[in-house]
Amino acid sequence: MTDLISKFWTDDKGQDIAEYAVMLAVILVIVVGTIRLIGSNANTVFSSAASSIQ
Repeated sequence: MTDLISKFWTDDKGQDIAEYAVMLAVILVIVVGTIRLIGSNANTVFSSAASSIQ
């Protein structure tokens, strides 16, 4: 039984996939947050530019 537990404890075959999934989730949160922040400001700028052209 202790051999089985030590084997699972030291086995790290699926570790890379989990790390990539966490990194992807963090990057997606940053990208979505940036788009939401810049998107509202860009909309205001383009609206004011369009109204000043007319």
